[in-house]
Amino acid sequence: MRINDRIRVAQVRVIDDAGEQLGIMETRDAIRTAREQGLDLVEVAPNADPPVCRIIDYGKYQYEAKKKAHDAKKKQVIITVKEVKFRPGTDDHDYDFKAKNAKRWLQDGDKVKATIFFRGREMAHRELGAELLQRLEKDLAEAGEVETRPRMEGNQMFFIFTPKRAKTSRAAKQAALTQAAERAPTTPPAPSAPPASSEPPATDDNNSG
Repeated sequence: MRINDRIRVAQVRVIDDAGEQLGIMETRDAIRTAREQGLDLVEVAPNADPPVCRIIDYGKYQYEAKKKAHDAKKKQVIITVKEVKFRPGTDDHDYDFKAKNAKRWLQDGDKVKATIFFRGREMAHRELGAELLQRLEKDLAEAGEVETRPRMEGNQMFFIFTPKRAKTSRAAKQAALTQAAERAPTTPPAPSAPPASSEPPATDDNNSG
């Protein structure tokens, strides 16, 4: 990105620091205009005809660009791929241990590569490996979903699982709230007691005297 005296063309189209078009100017005049404001003339579209330049604070521009790049990097989610390895004849105890680890990794947000290694005559029984991976897919269904279906690479067959994303729509949330409201008890309010009278009790005139 060229700025100020490094801009070698004769004319440029200028935009000021407020975003207003100043039109086509001689480059030296545009540089002078920028410096009079304590700013820089920065070439932002060199391939335009004529090139487009902006009058800005180049130091501040660089600082903000670096800050944005740094913030974007902080927000990046780093997903690692962890691997579990099987053989066509993997016993249940070993399988359960590795499947448990794979489920935990998926719940932590990592991808999981499940690999089956075949040796010698085992290559003639690839269906055993496919069956084991199908079993693993069912066991991991709550935590992950298949990103890459089984395929062979040399003497290896593998699956790649990716963490399952929660898919709760606004409509689903509203439906849950409605159901909760319908299940709420609807006990009618207790009748209120009649207000106490402030008048003295009536007397029987026939019994007086």
